[in-house]
Amino acid sequence: MLQILHATNIPFMKYRRIAYFFSGAIILVTLAFLFTKGPKLGVDFTGGTLLQIRTAPAQQADAVRSALDSGGFKGAEIQQMTGISKDEFLIRTQDSSKDVFPRAQAAIEGRLSGTKVELRGMSTVGSKVGGDLRHKAIMAILSSLGIILLYVGWRYEFKYALGGVVALLHDVIVTLGFLCFTGREITLTVIAALLTIAGYSINDTIVVFDRIRERNKALRKETHSRVMDIAVNETLSRTVITAFTVFLTALALFIWGGEVLRDFSFAMLVGTVFGTYSSVYVASAMALDIWISLDRRKGIPAE
Repeated sequence: MLQILHATNIPFMKYRRIAYFFSGAIILVTLAFLFTKGPKLGVDFTGGTLLQIRTAPAQQADAVRSALDSGGFKGAEIQQMTGISKDEFLIRTQDSSKDVFPRAQAAIEGRLSGTKVELRGMSTVGSKVGGDLRHKAIMAILSSLGIILLYVGWRYEFKYALGGVVALLHDVIVTLGFLCFTGREITLTVIAALLTIAGYSINDTIVVFDRIRERNKALRKETHSRVMDIAVNETLSRTVITAFTVFLTALALFIWGGEVLRDFSFAMLVGTVFGTYSSVYVASAMALDIWISLDRRKGIPAE
């Protein structure tokens, strides 16, 4: 098997409390942001219409925004497409009526003389449907975490199950935080990315847990932290190769996937990095501290 790291002996568990502080700080800032300002929800959850249009000749975003404002679309969000198509725009409005595009087209063509507007894509979601989708998205994330908790608890032990699920919550919250901090919309596509991150993260965590369990049986005289360090170092090459491969794929989508996939790929980039980090410094570190606490309750000397 390909390995890029050989015979590493990094004392990962020695720095777990620093990692706790780092992760805790990010989560607290994210939760504060969510409770005070709230996430930027997309049309999928708020209801409204998303238009993708092309103008000929190409126009500036400010000119299109001014034309729409004068046509009764005040508050609509205008985003000029980056990359090759500089003449395309994404327009988000809370108006979900059937004549949104004809009115937007008339406003732009009437204000910007000689401009022709072509519809490239359109999606409309009613406010009731948006609320229903928002509820289902939350339930999808919570139910997936609950099922994973039951699975890991059945396959391993309580200390592993709790560490694994906390790591998943950590990855989802941190990724959501970075999406909010960068002003990105939370859409159904982003929810799909969060669920994908949860699946990727628990897969990486399970590999580490398997090695920890194997090493614990073979190295009974070693301290718990030493067993953890050995297991993490032995899986480090596999973890780095897997994470780097996923990161490169997400990076390619982020650069060349277009606006539709940009938020999804951004979430995957953040989730891949923190999913790898959390396998060591959240899941394994919490399992270690729970392990030590349980031994102390039994009167067994621990780390």
